[in-house]
Amino acid sequence: MTVTRQPASHARLLSGYVVAYIVFLYLPVVLIPLFSFNDSIQAAFPLKGFTLEWYRTLLGNEAIAAALGNSLMIAISSAAVATLCGTTIAYLDVYASTPLSSVISGLSRLPILIPGVIVGIALLILVNLLGFGPSRLAIGMGHVLICLPTTVVIMRGRFSAIPKSLAEAASDLGARDFAVFRRAMLPLAWSAVASAFMLSFLTSFDEFIVAFFLAGAEPTLPLYIWSQLRFPKSLPVVMALGTLILGVSIVLATAAEILRRWQPSQAGGKS
Repeated sequence: MTVTRQPASHARLLSGYVVAYIVFLYLPVVLIPLFSFNDSIQAAFPLKGFTLEWYRTLLGNEAIAAALGNSLMIAISSAAVATLCGTTIAYLDVYASTPLSSVISGLSRLPILIPGVIVGIALLILVNLLGFGPSRLAIGMGHVLICLPTTVVIMRGRFSAIPKSLAEAASDLGARDFAVFRRAMLPLAWSAVASAFMLSFLTSFDEFIVAFFLAGAEPTLPLYIWSQLRFPKSLPVVMALGTLILGVSIVLATAAEILRRWQPSQAGGKS
């Protein structure tokens, strides 16, 4: 069999395209921390000087503190519910393998394919019909729907990597289904559970479109940032806030990826 090698010029062209794409994608993100230390309200070159004034302004801003509190409360609760539901759905999809579990698994991953605007409008109609209207509860419900595909995909991948013979051995030893899940499977999947929770937390914390439709009088942090973009004098403070969010997001996303890739020893599972 003859293998045809691509010319070196094609490889260089592809490498150049990838580099240009990465620069185009991430250069604006890099500029946000740069301008957050600029001693000017205008995000433009040349830089006027170095200052920490915009970060000090964040500490005394009660509106930012309230929006941050709303985002943290919604993100933690939504991530917890989505991780619990996603773990259950993925486990049943892998180990039960019934038509019903396959249908539920497919439906749980469907929101990732639906535009956020459609999801937001549909949920707004739903919460109005239920009678509690736009509120933090409504945002939390929407974020569970948005985060669920992430948790199902991560947990399904982890459960698929665990040999089914372990569950069969536990059943042969007399363990009931819930005991098999809690004492045999879950200890081998805890790192994936933590990864799913972290990514769900980031998804909920950064989500804007669904929150835009479902927010009441208590906006989340992304909604607060969007509202401040209309005022040029608030732009440096927004960039300082964005820099902090960016840093925390990078740390959590890196930790989540490390946990997702980490495979506990199968001998460490309890029988």
